[in-house]
Amino acid sequence: MNESIVEFEGVYKKFGDKEVFKDLNINIPKGKIVGLLGPNGSGKTTMIKMINGLTQCDKGKVKINGLKPSVKTKEIISYLPDRNHLNEDMRVKEVLKFFSDFYKDFDMKKAKDMIKNLNLDINEKIKSMSKGTKEKVALILVMSRNVKLYILDEPIGGVDPASRAYIIKTILKNYNEDSTLLISTHLINEIENICDEVIIISNGKIILKGEVDDIRENKGMSIDALFKEEFKC
Repeated sequence: MNESIVEFEGVYKKFGDKEVFKDLNINIPKGKIVGLLGPNGSGKTTMIKMINGLTQCDKGKVKINGLKPSVKTKEIISYLPDRNHLNEDMRVKEVLKFFSDFYKDFDMKKAKDMIKNLNLDINEKIKSMSKGTKEKVALILVMSRNVKLYILDEPIGGVDPASRAYIIKTILKNYNEDSTLLISTHLINEIENICDEVIIISNGKIILKGEVDDIRENKGMSIDALFKEEFKC
């Protein structure tokens, strides 16, 4: 039985003259919350796009649950991109209906419960919302699906600090614990305590991967402090 939900084997990727990955090898385990960390331009978004089948590697293999990225693998992935992808002219209730019609695994009750708990107006139009509120709606849509892999790209980047803890609580409460949750973020201190494992990537290379508790014990510092020391930020 394959214990990895995502596998990168000898992946090479180039955009124009820029080599993003030369020989990327990494597995993401099933049933874990994994933080994907790294500075801007490190390769995080390219990894995520490959997992989602939005870009292909030039050499090597990417596998999702043992399969090549395809329509079939997209059915088991719920993806929150780092940019707003919602129809600005729709009301929240219309977006919920659209997702419910489009995804057979969409749980409308769960979505409406989250809308209520986050004090959002189901009749409000997307275009009248703040950036942070739009992000909350997008997150609710993603977390209301019942899938094997959730991918969140900067899920709390535009949310005000006061709401972040509640957003993280919402994520934890509404994802299937048998699933894998991959969170890409630069707000490491906000998500460190919920991650089972972290992957730190820089210039297309994995510089650290392991269980959070083991890394803290071995390095004698938090993941956030380690990241700041490594990248002098």
